[in-house]
Amino acid sequence: MVRIFIVVGALAGLLAVVLGAFAAHGLKGQISTDLLVAFNTGAQYQMYHALALLLVAILLKFYPGHRLLLWSGLLFIVGILFFSGSLYALALTGIKWFGPVTPMGGLCFMLGWLLLACAAIKFKPLGPGD
Repeated sequence: MVRIFIVVGALAGLLAVVLGAFAAHGLKGQISTDLLVAFNTGAQYQMYHALALLLVAILLKFYPGHRLLLWSGLLFIVGILFFSGSLYALALTGIKWFGPVTPMGGLCFMLGWLLLACAAIKFKPLGPGD
């Protein structure tokens, strides 16, 4: 899972930069300001959680197979798909149906962070100073 989290995190980060540039240069003036803000919010949260995935991957190298870390990473991936994905779809299509999907992605993000915190509480010391 470490490799998967690194690859997905790196690609999600790349895509966040590409989509942010697309919003700034390709969408500006093409969609309403509200939809542009929604699109940019999707890219911003995607980048945050791409970095969070990389953090989870690093922690899994120190705590291999830690279930809370694994679930945290999976929730970050699902959150990116639901939260950011729904905002992109809403902004590009204007279909309001995508709006209710966004909070489910946000909930995945919150649960991912909560599980990351719980994992940290359960970590066994690696050495002096822990």
